[in-house]
Amino acid sequence: MESSVEGTVGGAIGVPEMKAVVLDRFGGVDELSSRRIPLPQVGDDDVLIRVEFAGVGSWDAGERAGNYDGVFGVASTFPYVLGWDAAGTVAAVGRNVTRFDVGDRVYAATMPVPRGGFYAEYGVVEAEFVARVPDRVPTEQAGPMAWDALTALSGLDLLGLRPGETLMVFGASGGIGHMAVQLARHNGIRVLAVASGDDGVALARRLGADDAIDGRRDNVLAAAFEFAPGGLDAALVTVGGEIAERSLRAIKKSGRIAWPNGVLPTPVRSPDLTVSYYDGDRSRTATDRLNAIIEASSFEVHVARTFPLERAADAHRALGDHYVGKLALKVG
Repeated sequence: MESSVEGTVGGAIGVPEMKAVVLDRFGGVDELSSRRIPLPQVGDDDVLIRVEFAGVGSWDAGERAGNYDGVFGVASTFPYVLGWDAAGTVAAVGRNVTRFDVGDRVYAATMPVPRGGFYAEYGVVEAEFVARVPDRVPTEQAGPMAWDALTALSGLDLLGLRPGETLMVFGASGGIGHMAVQLARHNGIRVLAVASGDDGVALARRLGADDAIDGRRDNVLAAAFEFAPGGLDAALVTVGGEIAERSLRAIKKSGRIAWPNGVLPTPVRSPDLTVSYYDGDRSRTATDRLNAIIEASSFEVHVARTFPLERAADAHRALGDHYVGKLALKVG
């Protein structure tokens, strides 16, 4: 393994350590604490990333509370490090890794179990799930990008829309949603964005939505049928609930709905349409496609607020506030 990571204890070479925000048990925001823990071990097929920015998502709060305990078939161990996506530079690579060199600027999508996430100075990820940051994307934007962008891309793939067809992005000012608006418009799809608040509507419009409305204030069905009198061809739902379910009546009978796993609440009554529940594809093939789109477009990740790593608890509190786009942690 190539490595530039060293650790000292009392002047002697010891187990390398890093600063991290950890859980010693699942629970509320106050269970998050900052301290030093050992660096994760780097396997033959792994990349060790020196984290500069990490994403903070709504799923982090659920995971913090223990809602994911055991669901991946792996027992939870403590200290537990949250954080599903990040960007930074390569600090070390395993012996089988040839695509990356120490110092490369990269982003990655990971799963905190079993080896820990990105609320830390370093994170280890299989090379398959690591990608170079496109030159035009600031590292601050790349940090919270991976899972939401890849989930949006996978949803659009499932829907299989052609240029000129119509799509409702429900939750268009959120993480997945505002990226989906841009990816859809890049493919020539006509987008009706259902956002939250005046700032959410403004963001969706700025990012290329053909029309944008406030889902909490406006009549979504009326706006949808004005946008597509014969009904919309498809919907990508990134926020669940009664308004979302009611809005799906605007989809034509031959239409399709993409609903990422983890978007809650799921429909009380299943729509009389084809609904695909799915996970985002984080493979190298997917990140290569995403990067190609980013390089060929004006794609951006809107970061509403960035918190220092030691204020991760404040970032979790902010998840309950109104904001548009993404929240992030500044680590390095």
